[in-house]
Amino acid sequence: MIRSCRKTSFGAKMKASHTIRKVRNGSRLDGKSFHRATTNGTTSQQLFPKGGRSAHYHSFAWRATNIFTDLVSSKKNNLDAVNSIHYRSSTSSPSAYSSMNDPHPTLFGTNRMNIDAQLRADVRTMGSMLGKIIAEHSGNEMLDKIERLRTLSKAWRKVGDARKNSSSNNKARVTADKEFASISSFVSSLSNQELLIISRAFTHFCAIANAAENHHRSRKNEEMLRESVRLVNTTAETAKGKSIEMPSPVCALGTQPDSCGSIIPALLKEPYNLTPEEVHETLLNQKVEIVLTAHPTEVNRRTLLDKHHRIQLLLTEADNQRRHGDCTPYQKKLLDESLEREISLIWQSDELARSKPTVQTEAEMGTLVIENVMWKALPQYLRKLNATMISELGGTQFSLPLDATPFQISSWMGGDRDGNPNVTPTVTREVCYTNRYRAAKLLTKDLEDIYSRLSTTYCSADFRSAISDRDAREPYRAFLEPIIAKLKLTSAWAKQELHNAQSSCDDKHAPTAAIRADDVYTSKAQLMDELLMVHRSLCDTGNELTANGRVADLIRNLWSFGLSLIPLDVRQESDRHTEALDAITRYLGQGSYQQWDESTRMSWLQKELSSSRPLVRPGEWHDHPDIFNSTTVDTLETMQMIAEQHEESLGAYVISQATHPSDVLAVLLLQRDAGVKSPLRVVPLFETLDDLEGAADTMDTLFSLPVYRGSIEGKQEVMIGYSDSAKDAGRLAACWSQYEKQEELAIVASKYSIELTFFHGKGGSVGRGGNPATFNAILSHAPDTINGRFRVTEQGEMISQNFGHFDRCERTLDIYTAAVCAEQHTVRTKPTEEWREMMNRLSETSCRAYRDIVRGDERFVPYFRAATPEMELADLNIGSRPAKRKASGGVESLRAIPWIFAWTQTRSMLPTWLGVGEAISEVLQSDDADKLRIMYRDWDSFRTTIDLVEMVLSKSEPSITEHYENMLVSDSESKALGVEVRRKHEVTEQAVLELTGHKELSESNELLKRLLK
Repeated sequence: MIRSCRKTSFGAKMKASHTIRKVRNGSRLDGKSFHRATTNGTTSQQLFPKGGRSAHYHSFAWRATNIFTDLVSSKKNNLDAVNSIHYRSSTSSPSAYSSMNDPHPTLFGTNRMNIDAQLRADVRTMGSMLGKIIAEHSGNEMLDKIERLRTLSKAWRKVGDARKNSSSNNKARVTADKEFASISSFVSSLSNQELLIISRAFTHFCAIANAAENHHRSRKNEEMLRESVRLVNTTAETAKGKSIEMPSPVCALGTQPDSCGSIIPALLKEPYNLTPEEVHETLLNQKVEIVLTAHPTEVNRRTLLDKHHRIQLLLTEADNQRRHGDCTPYQKKLLDESLEREISLIWQSDELARSKPTVQTEAEMGTLVIENVMWKALPQYLRKLNATMISELGGTQFSLPLDATPFQISSWMGGDRDGNPNVTPTVTREVCYTNRYRAAKLLTKDLEDIYSRLSTTYCSADFRSAISDRDAREPYRAFLEPIIAKLKLTSAWAKQELHNAQSSCDDKHAPTAAIRADDVYTSKAQLMDELLMVHRSLCDTGNELTANGRVADLIRNLWSFGLSLIPLDVRQESDRHTEALDAITRYLGQGSYQQWDESTRMSWLQKELSSSRPLVRPGEWHDHPDIFNSTTVDTLETMQMIAEQHEESLGAYVISQATHPSDVLAVLLLQRDAGVKSPLRVVPLFETLDDLEGAADTMDTLFSLPVYRGSIEGKQEVMIGYSDSAKDAGRLAACWSQYEKQEELAIVASKYSIELTFFHGKGGSVGRGGNPATFNAILSHAPDTINGRFRVTEQGEMISQNFGHFDRCERTLDIYTAAVCAEQHTVRTKPTEEWREMMNRLSETSCRAYRDIVRGDERFVPYFRAATPEMELADLNIGSRPAKRKASGGVESLRAIPWIFAWTQTRSMLPTWLGVGEAISEVLQSDDADKLRIMYRDWDSFRTTIDLVEMVLSKSEPSITEHYENMLVSDSESKALGVEVRRKHEVTEQAVLELTGHKELSESNELLKRLLK
């Protein structure tokens, strides 16, 4: 159903996008003219005929938010029974029963016979409330038009929709074309004001349906836990004389196959046969680091996300009331009214941010996830993991130590300056001190709560000796009082330093230093020792239960978040460092670093790293503007900012577009010259196909240098860029290069006894390296490359989806823990030499086919810019950074996110599949066809790649792509390319079906099939 609903809204979205782009005679339309046109009933077809030139205007640009709706919705993978809701046509009367017009919507109806019916009922209830609100604000006639469009779209999908091009049934094709023409004709008859309302209606319906489904996932998880409890309670009776595999008796975590509740006991059995000690050691030594980034893929305003969150809380409360069965009519009325109130406020809210967020605002969004969700969810999850380990492994000797940190959270928000001129040294300072201020406030609040609880008069002798007042009647309170006071001083100090950073550019305000850093907590070790003393004393006096409650939670949060709350990575492109060193060498009269070859650069860098003399003194660059330009000064002052930061404020220094060993040594030298006492670990980011090809040689050269090995203390981190490599070479070639080069890098690191950690720069969508099945995605990595260390980005809307709600955050942490644990002990198929040769062949063919279109066809750029909303995307206020790394660049400089967004809106999904069809078809038509089928059958990693391509193909819609072209592309050459691209799409579908042996796309994915139908 939801699929039909979403496709209903596509017409309105296409028209809205078309309206933004096409203006009669190429003229700009100001707000007043637009308002007159829409209020006088001018149709969009009259106002915006085909063939007009591009134009943008403020009064309508906000509708472009719907460009993203299908993208966001497709990532949600709406599951279960949402799509099976039955509708009755409502084309003439608002009283006809439908998902948006139940006459008595309530959370307490009788249509909730089973758990999937609960989801259907929730969607119907909220949809009907939305329909009621639309009718109140826009009239019943408008609601009828919404239903009419939904009904037409449903009929189109029923007779064949986008698969008509590959269907052998000519009659079905004709019927599908007629149904599609009916949709197009109906949409063209609507006024612009009606299009706005219809687009908003389906946008918000899909959003609240997604909220219902997100809640339903949690509901099903809870139901599985309750079922586990029921099974445990009947074990004695049902297990007599039988061999029954029971779930975890502690029932702290889920019994899903990707949960530690299943993985831990499974590792003790066939085929793993690990000892409890081995499993325990695995869990203690592994580490997952989630890096939150501000990549602009979250298009919903915070106010709407908050409302969706409150809707899920209301659904949870209704579940609890129904389960207990003691809800009064008044309580039911309150919940129904609260739900309708939230939906009404959603409908009356502006969906679009009216100004671009600042870097500081983006950083605040990231810290809000920690403050509101993760600060509570992480220690709660670790409690459950601890209970599961004790229960399954056989005793408290297998518990999770307090200092075990299986998770760490970091951020790029405020530190990622690659192509974003808004991220200045001052901005990074501000974000660092803001994070410290928030961390101190959270710690103070928790310690004050612990202080209020610890009224006991008993403590250990060692503890009492550490108290200034050794006769204190309440020793814990006496001990905590000065700690709380110091934390409050720490928050005041952080606020003082934040003010100083904000005033640094203002000569009128001198910095203040009323509070000294020496008087506050700047390192978590300072506070950790004191908290551990409290915990030990409680345990020594028989209060383990109290010690392992809030005190243990706070200690675990301190280990995970520290006093900086969320350390920042600094990221900058390699050219900026080259430019800075070039200015320095010219200033010193040593020539131009930029013009030196790699060998000369390496010799000079090694010499300078071995020397103690400074290259340039702080601020000296301001006296020589003829040599040190503004970007060079920014780079050098960034290094100064790093030197000023306190311990744990910053994490890694990531070098984007790293290509040579000198790129890494350059950052080391710049940090040392700035006086950084503990240099940030330098992480080269290999993101294009050429970069990946040279990655192993680059790291081999670096590891062979004593000056470099001595600086890394036996550890190295390397980042793999999934988005840009796919944009550069196509999905298939990029996947193979990422797999193969990680293998090579692991071998090089092993040769030098270096502990290597891969940092996986993935987005949420498949085209940007994402995989909705996190557990399987981790296990599909090349063997012997993760080894218990997994660092990965979480971007944009995926932060809210995976960590924005308590239960989903806990579930996400569980999946990551289980996957990294299982990966270390799962024997996976390694590619044979024959398979490697096959992959090289597939990669070469697919890359060539991809680049022939994207790079080699002169028609491509005009086609891309005409047929997709790429230019409109750049105008949306969804991120602080520009859409392009370089303002003057073309498609090659376009960031991966707008690249993916643009093709997703047209339902082409081109970046994911282009080139794949040619590669597979070529092999299937050769004598190696059977070898390729065996490779698909027996090699999990390859099968995962193909299955993801198949999934994306099943979500594509060639008919909608063609309609975009017909409406927006006027150039005959571009139109001809569009026909060729859609023909390649059809070839790819057929090739994937032939390889997989499927009769229809994703036929083995039952959930997706229900979604699509």
